[in-house]
Amino acid sequence: MTSIPSFERIDRALLDRLRDIGAATIAGSLAREGIRNPHLAGLLAHNPGKRVCGQAVTLQFMPKREDVHWGDEYSYAPERELHRQAIMAAAPGDVVVVDARGSLQSGVFGEMMLTSFKARGGEGIVIDGCIRDFPEVRKLDLGLWLRGVTPNFHTQTEIFPHAVNVPIACANVFVVPGDVIVADDDGAVLVPAALAAKMADIATEKTEWEIFSRLKLEEGGALDKYYPLNDEARLEYEVWRRARKD
Repeated sequence: MTSIPSFERIDRALLDRLRDIGAATIAGSLAREGIRNPHLAGLLAHNPGKRVCGQAVTLQFMPKREDVHWGDEYSYAPERELHRQAIMAAAPGDVVVVDARGSLQSGVFGEMMLTSFKARGGEGIVIDGCIRDFPEVRKLDLGLWLRGVTPNFHTQTEIFPHAVNVPIACANVFVVPGDVIVADDDGAVLVPAALAAKMADIATEKTEWEIFSRLKLEEGGALDKYYPLNDEARLEYEVWRRARKD
């Protein structure tokens, strides 16, 4: 069996900070840093209320060519079972991210694969495509961001798994193994691994002043003063922030 490439690990505490900040604030902060396409658009939360953050284990599908892969779901040739290898390569807290070419026909994973993933401590699944066995899978309480669901298994139709832990294009976003995925009901967002710490600091500050803004808006404060903060409101915010820390 071919060895699966690995990637550098990020401290779990940093990932937890990013998860708590949320996808929307992260996406806005990335845009201000020049990363303007972080949202894996079209992949909807299929377990509403879940929030995850983890590093990406990637799985790439390609169009099926029968002399390369003839579609046997239970092939005994390990090189043909790369969807299994992606699950086995995932460490606790990881997110498996799949370029399934937007297919609405092939179910990348089913109940058994995802039961194993959950038991191994997997954080979530992000697929530009579908899963199957959804009635059973949703009982696992995993974070799921998908295009949809299907009754078909992974190679039953037009695609097959081609590579694990290689750069992929998922929902038209360039994903490198080890990149960070932050996902919640707003969708799934990619944070380049090298920017994870910077994003946590920038987005944490934005989250803090938005708490102040929300309080002022709830009191009837002027929108054009408190969101975003103008100079006068910024001075009020600094007083409020210092008082919170005392």
